[in-house]
Amino acid sequence: MTTLLTGRPLEGRVAVVTGASSGIGAATARRLAELGASVAVVARRQEKLSALVADIASAGGKAICLSVDVTDRAAVRTAADQVWEALGTADLVFNNAGVQLISAIDELKVDDWQRQIDLNVTGVMNVIAAFLPHLTASAESGKPADLINTSSIAATRILEKFSIYSGTKAYISHLTRLIRVELGRKNVRVSAIEPGMVDTELPDHVTDPDASGLMAGLLRDIECLRDNDIAETVAFIAALPRHVNISELTILPTAQPV
Repeated sequence: MTTLLTGRPLEGRVAVVTGASSGIGAATARRLAELGASVAVVARRQEKLSALVADIASAGGKAICLSVDVTDRAAVRTAADQVWEALGTADLVFNNAGVQLISAIDELKVDDWQRQIDLNVTGVMNVIAAFLPHLTASAESGKPADLINTSSIAATRILEKFSIYSGTKAYISHLTRLIRVELGRKNVRVSAIEPGMVDTELPDHVTDPDASGLMAGLLRDIECLRDNDIAETVAFIAALPRHVNISELTILPTAQPV
């Protein structure tokens, strides 16, 4: 993707990116750092996070890594304290960690159901709980404050075998609409991005043959989104003037039919 933003419009901002060990999260962390933000990258895979921080530093950016399982509420709260100690008050939270496990409902893959609920719902809520005091403090001081949640086009489309995943993403999209009502009056911007097919490792987690075939076909037949397309979108949302809030944004490959 040709970058839209130039210069360092995020200079002085402190960003937190979850799900940062690969894909959209890693690309967004790099882009936010390029645009001037100090970035805390959060995920479970320490080795990948360390490599990402090294890449950001070699490009002249500033980043720290925090190996955290976002489903662990206490660990996320500790991470929020570590961000404050190392970088200051977080004013941009990209709430991006998630997993996609597709199966027919009557297969009763209840462990997969629970894993998606734990990460896509509980993990997202844990991040909000831990970093909302940062965001409200930033807004109160007159600075920008952004909470950007990663949802999916699956939140609004009816896709066979996507029931649990789609349900978790529908939760995220509607949660974003609801909490924006409360936080907008406090000058905290709340946004949801709903990407279509992105060429990342997320589909690699899918074991259902039909769903795997569908995704492989899309990757083969159309020009899908790339992780840096989403990264530029997140950066654009955050770089807007403080009084402007893109609350909900669906991002599809031009040729994706659903």
